[in-house]
Amino acid sequence: MHSPHLQFLPDLRLELATFGLQVRLSNFSNATNTTATPGAAFHVELMTERLAVVALLALVTLLTAVVNGAVIAAICTTKKLHLPANYLICSLAVTDFLVAVLVMPISILYITTETWSLGQFVCEAWLSVDITCCTCSILHLCVIALDRYWAITKAIEYARKRTARRAGVMVATVWVISIFISIPPLFWRQRGDGTGPQQCIIEHDHVGYTIYSTFGAFYIPMTLILILYSRIYSAAKTLYQKRGSSRHLSSRSTDSTNSMNHCRVTHAFCVSDVSNSDHTVEFDHNHATVRVTPLDMETPELDERNQICTSRERKAARILGLILGAFILCWLPFFLKELLVGLNVLNPSPHLSDALTWLGYVNSLINPLLYTSFNEDFKQAFKRLIRRFRSFS
Repeated sequence: MHSPHLQFLPDLRLELATFGLQVRLSNFSNATNTTATPGAAFHVELMTERLAVVALLALVTLLTAVVNGAVIAAICTTKKLHLPANYLICSLAVTDFLVAVLVMPISILYITTETWSLGQFVCEAWLSVDITCCTCSILHLCVIALDRYWAITKAIEYARKRTARRAGVMVATVWVISIFISIPPLFWRQRGDGTGPQQCIIEHDHVGYTIYSTFGAFYIPMTLILILYSRIYSAAKTLYQKRGSSRHLSSRSTDSTNSMNHCRVTHAFCVSDVSNSDHTVEFDHNHATVRVTPLDMETPELDERNQICTSRERKAARILGLILGAFILCWLPFFLKELLVGLNVLNPSPHLSDALTWLGYVNSLINPLLYTSFNEDFKQAFKRLIRRFRSFS
């Protein structure tokens, strides 16, 4: 016979086993909840960061479109701004406006989804438009610098040649060069299968094209811009020193020479800043000539003109520094990365590549601010546009 106490052992073992299983299930459930909570928090944090980035990029895109659109409207509706130099600025604004409308929105979509879903044709078109418009924007800065250099070094001669037709030829040349830089990848870019590409990026499998495109779109224009603006600044500084030393002289011929120097500096730095009531320099828009002050101008009045033009030179020097600084800061990191990637020296992350690309896009927002905000005629035109907008709303 078995002891009566031993009859309860199987039941006791079963209860202990059941209790142990419940304890293990409870611990597993707690562990699962513990690990799931940080994962959910990380996902929420990631989504928040992504929404913040998208909102910031959308704001930059909207501001770029609005500001460049305002520059275009101001030049088109203000007769006082119908000057060849401003036609170049208008063309630059059109190019930057195209960057904001055709390039930036698709880039935001691509960054948000982290995959390309628009097909092969749209990918090729978008990359081509991106390269063309960004290159064209950079080359516009080069053309504007060249225009200002000729204006200060060949004031009288270039004033006759500075026509709307010449500006149109310069703009057309810029667009042709930009198209020739963007076309070659279309001949070897991989077509992929019928499902379409998962990525839409600039390929770096042709070192020759990488060198050709980076130097043609940035390094050569940057070198030319630096040379031109350094010579413009040097010429302005020389003219300023000559005026400073000539104040001790009372010769009329010296006064006449100084007046011509005033004309050159003002003509180069702030063409639109010269109002129609300024008697020192007058522009005949029909014949593109420059008239210098008569020789019998009084010395005190000349000194006042000297002070006005000196302040303009100093302001122009600050503007030149801002233009060059913004241009190099925005585009040098991107093109340095492109060159190093093409030479297989660097392999950046997608996030770094996107950040450097958008740093270059920001230059399309900065350009209209730098080239128009310091100009009184543009300021007045913007104020009229704002008043018209308020009256319509």
